[in-house]
Amino acid sequence: MNGVISSWDLSVGVDGPGTRFVLFTAGCPLRCQYCQNPETWRMRDGYQVTTDEIMDEIGKYRRFISVASGGVTISGGEPLLQPRFTADLLHRCHDSGLHTALDTSGLLGARATDAMLADTDLMLLDIKSFDPATYRRLTGGPVEPTLRFAQRLADLDRPTWVRFVLVPGLTDAPANVDALARFVAGLGNVERVDVLPFHRMATGKYERLGLRFPLADVPPPDPALLSRVHAQFHAHGVTSV
Repeated sequence: MNGVISSWDLSVGVDGPGTRFVLFTAGCPLRCQYCQNPETWRMRDGYQVTTDEIMDEIGKYRRFISVASGGVTISGGEPLLQPRFTADLLHRCHDSGLHTALDTSGLLGARATDAMLADTDLMLLDIKSFDPATYRRLTGGPVEPTLRFAQRLADLDRPTWVRFVLVPGLTDAPANVDALARFVAGLGNVERVDVLPFHRMATGKYERLGLRFPLADVPPPDPALLSRVHAQFHAHGVTSV
């Protein structure tokens, strides 16, 4: 099976449990203002690989990631832009005994078959805002497909971590956070919410690509804001980290 990727890396703690082999697919339908990987936006900027080639690469690190209680995470870009490639890779990793995770915005969740989801041990679902107007301002797309996908994951009882990037002045409105916390609490399959503080570390990438970073003047959230947001999730019985 052929696919188009941007890169791969090893990570600890941010892309699922343990040490992960993280594959970044190329192509994304959204343009999030805080995106840290603008180099993955367009498929034509990536390079073609086969599932066999990726499995060979994973094999070089298999013992290391297994001992470190890790696995393989498919991220992007948006992996569900290439559903057949993503499904094949998840299936082969899962069948070989590796823990699998899929990081997605959920916008294209309808492209994920039940079989693909069964091969995914952990969903990393990016819910970038609960408020539709804020979501569209932030990403250029609609939030409704993501919320439908979240409910489908709950109906299938697929283990899920929700990821929420906290951006001062953009995603931090108390009503927005409270609505997201209430929604997540009602799903029943969400193990935790990762509250990810916005940062500007990708500014150099944007400059090298000749792009303007839309949030270059936005500061990271301060401790007081982070505490308030965590408290809102905890008030609904949701574990947040």
